[in-house]
Amino acid sequence: MSTTSSPSWADSLSSDALAALIDRLGHPFSEPGPIQLALTHRSWCAEHAGDSSNERLEFLGDAVLGLIVTDHIFTTHPEMPEGSLAKLRAAIVCEPSLASVAAELGVGSALRLGKGEAASGGREKASILSDAMEAIIGAVFVDGGIDSARDVVLDLFGDRIAHEATGPGGADFKSKLQELAARRFESAPVYELGDEGPDHHKRFFARVIIAGEVVGEGEGRSKKVAEQAAAGAALARFASVPVPERGDNDVVPNHESEQGNA
Repeated sequence: MSTTSSPSWADSLSSDALAALIDRLGHPFSEPGPIQLALTHRSWCAEHAGDSSNERLEFLGDAVLGLIVTDHIFTTHPEMPEGSLAKLRAAIVCEPSLASVAAELGVGSALRLGKGEAASGGREKASILSDAMEAIIGAVFVDGGIDSARDVVLDLFGDRIAHEATGPGGADFKSKLQELAARRFESAPVYELGDEGPDHHKRFFARVIIAGEVVGEGEGRSKKVAEQAAAGAALARFASVPVPERGDNDVVPNHESEQGNA
C-alpha cells in the first residue's frame, strides 16, 4: 500500500486544515503519507487516476480501534459482565460516535473528496466521517504502532467511554470505590489532580488515595474522566488481589510488596 502523497494534495486542502487536524490528534506523524491517505475518499480517486483511497486504512483502523477499546473496557471494568461490555464497546465504535469525534476534530474540512461528493455535502456525511476516523486511527497505527494508536484512541474516546460506562447498566467507578473504601477500610477515597499541556490540548492526571496509600492512577481530557480512570484502576487492583473485610489489623494492601515477596 503506497502512502505517498500526490502532487494534487496541496490543491485540494489547505495546509492549515491538515496541521490543525494533526495538532488535535496529538500524534506527530514521522511522514505525511499515512494521514494524507487516511483523508482520501474514493470519490477523489475516481477523478484522480493513480491515487489510492483510504479504504484499506479504514479496514485496519476498524480492527485497531476495536482491539484498543475492548482491551481498555475489559481492564477497567472488572465487574462488568460480557453482555454489558459488548454494549459499551458497540456504543463507542458505532458510526454516530465515530462521526461525532471526527466532526470535533475537523476531519471534514481536511478530506479529499471528488467534486460531486463535496458539492453534495460529503464533508458532513456521517458515513464518510466515521470511515475517515477509522482510517486515521489506522494511519496512526501504521506510523507509530499500537502504543501511539492507544494514546490517540483513549485521548479521543476516553470521555465517551466514561460517559457510556456510567449510564444505565454501566459502572460509576468513583461511587463503587467510595462504597468499597467505607466497607473495608472505614475511610473515604481522596483524589489528587494535576494537568499538563496547552489549554486546547490539556490532559488531566489523577491519583486516588485510601488510608494514606495511592491505590490507583488515571488520566483523561477532563478532571472527571481522570478521576473515574483512577477509581477504575483502584477497583481493578482490589479485584486482582482480594482484600478481606476490615478487621482491627487490616490495612490497604501494597501489591508491589506482595509481588516482591512472592
